[in-house]
Amino acid sequence: MLRPINHRVPEKARAEGSERENNGGCGAVGGEMTTLVLDNGAYNAKIGYSHENVSVIPNCQFRSKTARLKTFTANQIDEIKDPSGLFYILPFQKGYLVNWDVQRQVWDYLFGKEMYQVDFLDTNIIITEPYFNFTSIQESMNEILFEEYQFQAVLRVNAGALSAHRYFRDNPSELCCIIVDSGYSFTHIVPYCRSKKKKEAIIRINVGGKLLTNHLKEIISYRQLHVMDETHVINQVKEDVCYVSQDFYRDMDIAKLKGEENTVMIDYVLPDFSTIKKGFCKPREEMVLSGKYKSGEQILRLANERFAVPEILFNPSDIGIQEMGIPEAIVYSIQNLPEEMQPHFFKNIVLTGGNSLFPGFRDRVYSEVRCLTPTDYDVSVVLPENPITYAWEGGKLISENDDFEDMVVTREDYEENGHSVCEEKFDI
Repeated sequence: MLRPINHRVPEKARAEGSERENNGGCGAVGGEMTTLVLDNGAYNAKIGYSHENVSVIPNCQFRSKTARLKTFTANQIDEIKDPSGLFYILPFQKGYLVNWDVQRQVWDYLFGKEMYQVDFLDTNIIITEPYFNFTSIQESMNEILFEEYQFQAVLRVNAGALSAHRYFRDNPSELCCIIVDSGYSFTHIVPYCRSKKKKEAIIRINVGGKLLTNHLKEIISYRQLHVMDETHVINQVKEDVCYVSQDFYRDMDIAKLKGEENTVMIDYVLPDFSTIKKGFCKPREEMVLSGKYKSGEQILRLANERFAVPEILFNPSDIGIQEMGIPEAIVYSIQNLPEEMQPHFFKNIVLTGGNSLFPGFRDRVYSEVRCLTPTDYDVSVVLPENPITYAWEGGKLISENDDFEDMVVTREDYEENGHSVCEEKFDI
């Protein structure tokens, strides 16, 4: 039995659909179905029609300290004059989609007339979901996509499968790859062989970008300035100044030095949102090494925090999380696979997700995996040009495949057979 759901959207959708048909219906390309690709991450949604470019948009709502009553959705964050003390309302908790009210509002905004003007009666959707997703979440998603929005066909897939598809398309001679997806909530390590994931070797490390930002907030609050409410600002600090050390103890020693010799230390000018809209690093020659700045700017002085925070990805035990770091987990995952396949995985390690953008991340993964791997195996670690949108690009390619129609569940299928047809079709 299908649970009845409040049909809030179709009337609006039909109105928009008919309006767009009158406008020449930009939904359909050459009379064919349009496909919308949505990599629905816990921090950013990567979205776009398969024949257009991708947009990266915050997958959450915000309230600002000043305009308490108004809620801003997705990229309306740009309208907030003073984003200090910004309050995040997230649809995902611990990596899983649990707050459907918020997710609906974000989707309504993305699919609506301000953004993608989706004509649901003429659109298929490829949407990502996390590994080991709960059945109840999958069923809610089916109901919302088919019954509320009334998409014509849906493909629900793990982001890693899209990344693997993209990688195999770029490297047609390879049969295996291992996707390291280090995102907001988790880091997943997933081997794919001929586009099928090897379930027995999937590893999840409970360290992601959210934990790193929170840890940086705690360290700064303890050492110099109370910033526990400034998630937005400190996340920007993390992205601007943090890097992965190639030699942790050497950098630690440098960070203890005084004055000019301390090449790790950096002064970060915090935004005041009136004259300084976005924080930035002080150029080395303008740094005042002893004494105060005259200019009245608010300064964060960061030294070992710059590399000690991303280090958690490589040694989660540094903050008491008893799990393997990324390189060790890659090797452990590959060792769980048949021996004759192992060399193929070692030479096709693919890094995706926002954390792979830390300077030095790829080099450190390579050097540590190399140390842990038998010398007669080649090791190659690939960092795509844009690791955040890599999975989305894979989705775009899948939508152009000849067998795309066999992969999706159509609305007719769903109305006839319910959730069971989705369970059979989607390799989740």
